[in-house]
Amino acid sequence: MSETTSTNEENKLPLNGRRAIPPNYSNDEENEVPEMEAFGLIPRGFNPRDYLRVVDIYMFKEPQEINKQEHHTDKYYNPKLIVRRGQAFQIQIDFNRPYQPQSDQFWLEFLMGRYPQQNKGTYIPIPVGGALKPGQWGAKVIHRENNSIRLSIMSSATCIIGKFRFYVAVLTPYGILRTRRNSATDTYILFNPWCQLDAVYLDDEKEREEYVLNDVGIVFHGNAEDVKSRSWSYGQFEENVLDACLFLMDKAELELSGRGNPIKICRVASAVINSRDDDGVIAGSWNNSYDYGVAPSAWTGSVDILLEYYSSKQPVRYGQCWVFAGVFNTFLRCLGIPARLITNYSSAHDNNANLRMDFFLDDEGKVDTRLTKDSVWNYHCWNEAWMTRPDLPVGFGGWQVVDGTPQETSDGMYRCGPASVQAIKHGHVCFQFDAPFVYAEVNSDIFYTRMEKNGTQVVENIDTTRIGQLIVTKEVGGDGMMDITEEYKFREGSDEERLALETAVMYGVKKQSIQDTTYQPQTDVDMDFQAQKAVLGNDFKVTITFRNKSRNSYTATTYFSGNIVFYTGVPKSEFKKHSFSAKLEPSSSSSFDIVIKSSEYMRDLLEQASFHFFVTARINETGKILAVQKAVMLEIPTLRIKTKGELVAGKETSVIVEFTNPLKQTLANVTLRLEGPGMLRTIKKQFGRIPMNSTLTWEVKFTPMRAGLRKLIASLNSDALRHVYGELNVQIQKP
Repeated sequence: MSETTSTNEENKLPLNGRRAIPPNYSNDEENEVPEMEAFGLIPRGFNPRDYLRVVDIYMFKEPQEINKQEHHTDKYYNPKLIVRRGQAFQIQIDFNRPYQPQSDQFWLEFLMGRYPQQNKGTYIPIPVGGALKPGQWGAKVIHRENNSIRLSIMSSATCIIGKFRFYVAVLTPYGILRTRRNSATDTYILFNPWCQLDAVYLDDEKEREEYVLNDVGIVFHGNAEDVKSRSWSYGQFEENVLDACLFLMDKAELELSGRGNPIKICRVASAVINSRDDDGVIAGSWNNSYDYGVAPSAWTGSVDILLEYYSSKQPVRYGQCWVFAGVFNTFLRCLGIPARLITNYSSAHDNNANLRMDFFLDDEGKVDTRLTKDSVWNYHCWNEAWMTRPDLPVGFGGWQVVDGTPQETSDGMYRCGPASVQAIKHGHVCFQFDAPFVYAEVNSDIFYTRMEKNGTQVVENIDTTRIGQLIVTKEVGGDGMMDITEEYKFREGSDEERLALETAVMYGVKKQSIQDTTYQPQTDVDMDFQAQKAVLGNDFKVTITFRNKSRNSYTATTYFSGNIVFYTGVPKSEFKKHSFSAKLEPSSSSSFDIVIKSSEYMRDLLEQASFHFFVTARINETGKILAVQKAVMLEIPTLRIKTKGELVAGKETSVIVEFTNPLKQTLANVTLRLEGPGMLRTIKKQFGRIPMNSTLTWEVKFTPMRAGLRKLIASLNSDALRHVYGELNVQIQKP
């Protein structure tokens, strides 16, 4: 007795007074679907074999077959059928006898999750009928031969995306006969940027090839005066990556019924990409020590990170902004949402979103690190995803900012976006989500404020042009840089810019007006600062230039401070202090050189080899202060990659990675990584040490599987030197 009651208990849903069925947010879980669903008592002589019966189903799911070709899914390294929504695909059904439309009745069923429901889009019955309507579920017979029929099936342009289970159901007088559960017929349905009815429709074929189908990208880093770039492997088509991306939505507990909406998907993904508050994919670390993990600079792409997370379910250590953005880009492109990785140079991380970054100076004009809380990132990476915004007024669709790097909380979680780029440009920051934060990242002003002894604040200098001075992404169809600053803001000083700012302030962005503070700038003397291009490990010089436009002679007491900083602009240590008095003759320019020796900076240098120089000068005759700050990046040596012999698909070949240690010290704990999306899964090798001036050589044998233009990406990581990259474009010939 006890046994029977327990099994009945198991089949019952857990009782919950608030909802009829438990939340449904696992794409993986299944319910049992009966093969025979009786309408009542079945008469004794009933034999299901007497009725139309499905013998076999053919899904046309090979990469070279019609479905994957027409749906642009032939690159996915996945044996199951993958189609895009709102577009017809074909299957063939073999019955036990010829199909007779007059008397036989059957339909198709797509199911997702543990509790499929028709009104939630997780149970989709499709009757076989006449003409297909664009963007609506339907099926029609397009070919009949012997016992086989070929069907064309149209999916809805708004259907949820993910992995569906597929059944064929046949009606008999006594019940419904269904095909057995067969995982080989599982069908993935993705977003469709090729379909005009889809929310992610993109009308330019070249852009679709770049933003959906390109599995390699470029990350721009460095700073605005010295833009550096490196390749990143998105690898959205690699084995198991699609399943890993679907798992992220399960992890974020996004209801299955919400998964047709790219706005919802982007919002939950921006939270689950980082590990803050939800044990998401990547744990961030900005402190230069990466014990028990991989240094952010060592990753060459997203695949290793996503697959490690998918198998361990634990945050992968460690990431910084370009790693979060790289993995987010893979997620979006994998699901079919057009996406690109953006770099904003001199990005404001404004702790109180008041469009004002405060740098406090002491009496002498030096920066007071105790009071200064805001920081300017040399660069910050986020993503843009392309979609319509039916939740906003007309005109705010298109590119949306989404950011997976945990900076500030939004609705109680570390996430950011989607925020309309168009809304940010025009100052309409009232439109969801997180537009004021992004607006501040690209539009803040830097205030240099001196604290008087009695506590009053005197604004000595305001820099309105530095923040968000350059916003870039990879160009379509090439590896070059595309400047998209004008998509985020109007030209500095134009009427439109002033109007956009007034709009943003009207919608609640806090902006202290200059009238609130006493500010009389020194207008007749300019100060500028230039640094020589410098290679890591070498001495270099910096030059401070004054231009005195007045007819007076001045003397300027000048303070120079050199700091080693994290790329987030947060200082680690001051390695150089220098002060001097400069005599400024009327109507003339004077320059002063300062030499920075490698012995002064090498000991404390951080991985991105970033310096931050502050120069402040007090004009003694007027008491006014001039201030300028600049980020300088050193040139880091690169890895050399070359191939040996010819490159033919299916034939073994080898690639050689070389590196010469340029430093005046031995490199310890060296790790090399090499990856080639579509031809070589990441391999890594540890090397103990590389003495100074000596060269390391590593040969790797591999067999490329597909012909075409491919890219090899390598990185080197060691205790003293990081951010060392190399890459090589290779053409794989057909056999």
